[in-house]
Amino acid sequence: MMPGDRPYVQSAHEPPFHARDYVKPDGRSLTLYGLNPIQVTSAVPSPSPEPVDARPVMRWHPLRGEWVMYAAHRLGRTFLPPPEYNPLAPTTDPAHPTELPQGEYDIAVFQNRFPSLTLSAPDPGPGPARMRAGVGACEVIVFSQRPEGRLADLTTAQFGLLLHVWADRTARLEATRQVRSVLCFENRGVEVGVTLHHPHGQLYAYDHVPPVQARQLEQARRVQAETGEPWLSAFVREERHSGERILRDEGGALSVVPPFARYSYETWVLPARPVSRLSELGPAERRAFALVLKDALLRLDALFGVRMPYLLTVHQAPLGGSFPEFPLHVELYPYLRAAGRMKYLAGTEQGAGEFANDKLPEVAAQELREVALEEF
Repeated sequence: MMPGDRPYVQSAHEPPFHARDYVKPDGRSLTLYGLNPIQVTSAVPSPSPEPVDARPVMRWHPLRGEWVMYAAHRLGRTFLPPPEYNPLAPTTDPAHPTELPQGEYDIAVFQNRFPSLTLSAPDPGPGPARMRAGVGACEVIVFSQRPEGRLADLTTAQFGLLLHVWADRTARLEATRQVRSVLCFENRGVEVGVTLHHPHGQLYAYDHVPPVQARQLEQARRVQAETGEPWLSAFVREERHSGERILRDEGGALSVVPPFARYSYETWVLPARPVSRLSELGPAERRAFALVLKDALLRLDALFGVRMPYLLTVHQAPLGGSFPEFPLHVELYPYLRAAGRMKYLAGTEQGAGEFANDKLPEVAAQELREVALEEF
C-alpha cells in the first residue's frame, strides 16, 4: 500500500492536521500524524519481519454478564526493556529496528504487535465455556518521539492533534463495521503496570459495547427521560453554579473533581455542551478541551511533586448508530491518595464494586486548584 497524505483542516485560524499511512514489514499498519506535512527519512521498520500468530478468544462470565479476553501470545510481549532498546523510539540502528521510522511527525499510531483483540480472529470452536473469537482491534498511540517526556509536555496544538487522532482512529474503526465501541486510554507509571516508559497510550476497539459504556448509556438515557435534558447539561450547570469542584473552565470545556469521585484526586474533563464523540467538537471547543486536559495532567504531577501514576480513559458513545444521550468525557484516575501512598483496590472495591474514598471531592479540588503552575 502506498502512503497517502491526508490533511485535516480545523479552520482558517488553526494549522492543518496531516496523516500518512504505511504498512510495516510484518503487515501491520502504521499512521503518522503531524501539525506539519509528514516527512519520513528512513525505512518503515518493525521489530520482526514475521507477524505474531494472534488468536484471541472471548469467554462469557455468566454471573457478571461480561466477556473475558484471552490472548496467550501476549505472554511474550516486551517487558521493561533496557534503556538502550526502546521499541517506541524512532529506529537509529537498522540492525535493531523499533516500531517507528526517523522523520518529522508528532504522533504515531500502529497496530499492537501483541493484541488482545484482532479483526481477523479465528473461530476458536467449542470450549469449556461460552466462547467466541476475540474480534476487535488494539493500537498503540505514541504521543511523542521524546522517550523521557510526558503526555503533559505536549503543546496545546499537539494536544489538539491528539484529540483529532483519537477521533480519527474511532472513525476508521467504525468504518470496518466490525466495531461497536472504542476506548482510548493511557496507563502511566510502573505502579499501574506500565511495561514501556516512552510516553504512549493505547486503543481497544470492541465488537460489542463493554459493561462500563453500556451502563453509562443506560443511566444517561434514564436521567434524560426523567429530567427532559441531557445529563451533561445539568451536570455542567450544577458544577458551575457550585464552583467548589471546578479546576479550570475555558468556556468550551472544563475540568472537575466530580462530586461522586471514587479516587481521591479523580478528575474529569468535559465539553461544556452535550456531545457524544470527540468528532463533534468544533475548533474552539477542541482547543478549550486541549487546554483543560493539559492543565489537569500538570496539576496531578504538581500536587506531590512527582509523576502521578494514573489511568486516563476517553469515553465516547457506542458506534454504529446515534446515541446523543451519551456524554463525551475523559476520566483521570490518579493512583496516589496522598504523598507516597498508593490507592489499592481493596475488598469492597473488587469484591462488591463499591469504592471507599478517604477524601471529599471538594477538598481534593481545592488542593488541585492551589498547586503552583506555570502558564502554558
